[in-house]
Amino acid sequence: MSDANLNAETNAALQNGGTDASAKLQFGVPFFNMQTIFGNLAEQGASRAQANFAQIKSTSEEMTAALCDACSTNAQRAADYRTKVIEISHANTTSTLEFFSQLVDARSFADLVDLSTAHSRKMLETASAQNRELWHLAQRVATETAEPIKQSLDRVLRSAA
Repeated sequence: MSDANLNAETNAALQNGGTDASAKLQFGVPFFNMQTIFGNLAEQGASRAQANFAQIKSTSEEMTAALCDACSTNAQRAADYRTKVIEISHANTTSTLEFFSQLVDARSFADLVDLSTAHSRKMLETASAQNRELWHLAQRVATETAEPIKQSLDRVLRSAA
């Protein structure tokens, strides 16, 4: 039954002595079942909310896993960095103790100057190499820690778009 048929039947019934004359439709507007209309809208809203909630939950779980991976990687690489710092410290301490033992064995002032110059040159080269190695380790820590987070964010942003 179309709206026009419903309108015509309702107006004809009211004009022919329908039960309630005050229920006459104005401007020929048909009766609508508002409960059905709003009920359908509420169901659609609820289903959308459930779908959005499920997507947010899955995204949250994915981000949590990525953060756990990043923290685990960070802990491993930070341990590597600390180990390298300890190794460097040990090498520098050993070198300094060797230098002191050579200074004790020096026979003249010229020997002291030569030993000091050689040791200073050696320590400068060693420190430069050690700093370069620590810099590469620090970059590795930062890169490997950020990579799982970056990949996860990229996936989340692509799926949201």
